[in-house]
Amino acid sequence: MLEETYEVLEAIDRRDHEGLKGEIGDLLFEGVFVAQIENDEGHFNVTDALEHISAKLIRRHPHIFGEATGVTTPGAVVEQWEQIKAREQEGKGEKKALLAGVPKAMPSLARANEISTRVAAVGFEWAHATDVLLKIEEEVAELRAAALHETPERAEEEMGDLLFSISNLARKMGIEAESALRKANDKFTKRFTALKEIFEQRGRSIHDATLEEMEAVWHEVKGMAK
Repeated sequence: MLEETYEVLEAIDRRDHEGLKGEIGDLLFEGVFVAQIENDEGHFNVTDALEHISAKLIRRHPHIFGEATGVTTPGAVVEQWEQIKAREQEGKGEKKALLAGVPKAMPSLARANEISTRVAAVGFEWAHATDVLLKIEEEVAELRAAALHETPERAEEEMGDLLFSISNLARKMGIEAESALRKANDKFTKRFTALKEIFEQRGRSIHDATLEEMEAVWHEVKGMAK
């Protein structure tokens, strides 16, 4: 299912509508397939799963399907969602846990985004994006100190803090960090592939090139991309 999810994301990034049609079909099939296994074992069927999500969407969006008013921004919708979910957990006798249900198997940047989104919904949030930039500068200084004077474990901890803060800045700016990094990976891959091809066209191998030579060609590639 994860594999199919990543293929859906790749088709979206490519703006490949025809390919996306097939990839969404593959992803939907995985959901139906798992539901059929559950049905075979006597637990539930795919109709039960669809009725469950339909009821949840209606229940957690009273500003659309009910009488609630005053919820007019995306942030307010998220806050309302979390409040309703907390009441549902309390009604079931479950311990209220704001961060329960954030899967540990999620890609780390996506998980950081989800964690910070949930805590922001209850007001644990920076007022402005510039405040997060100051936090990032603080984390960079701490990482530099750890890298120079402390253990690799401490440097790893500070690196994690820095990445978490960067994810918060992305969220605050309305940017999905996971998507932004995926696009940066693609851009770097294309540019480095072009760099390698230029050396080959000139009868050279990048394995024999100096760093200075590769840097010079890298700037050529960047110029061609503009």
